[in-house]
Amino acid sequence: MTELFVNGEGMRGGGVHHNIAGHPFLGPVRTAPGYRFFSVRDEFPGIAPGGTAAIVGELYDVPLVVLAERFLPDEPPELELGVIRLEDGRAVLSMVLRPEEVASGRHADISAAGGWRAYRSA
Repeated sequence: MTELFVNGEGMRGGGVHHNIAGHPFLGPVRTAPGYRFFSVRDEFPGIAPGGTAAIVGELYDVPLVVLAERFLPDEPPELELGVIRLEDGRAVLSMVLRPEEVASGRHADISAAGGWRAYRSA
């Protein structure tokens, strides 16, 4: 199994959560400080290294085959699979904003919100 950090529509209640819903929920988690967080078209978030924020999300234990066959095909083209560090020091998989998307300046930086749900409820 593979630990997967989700921070947007993959979280419980999100639009692509059904792809991982049957797999163990390991709990709410936060990244280590060191990230930027963006709103992409105000439809979904994107996390990227290089900032100072710690981002709230959820952690799941998901087989790689499920990631490859169910989760990744539903992800938007602005995101790619990457590795992030959690506040407890673990490295886990997560969808991250592609570097060229970060550099484009097209996406609103919402790092101060600390998480997608907090941003959406503001």
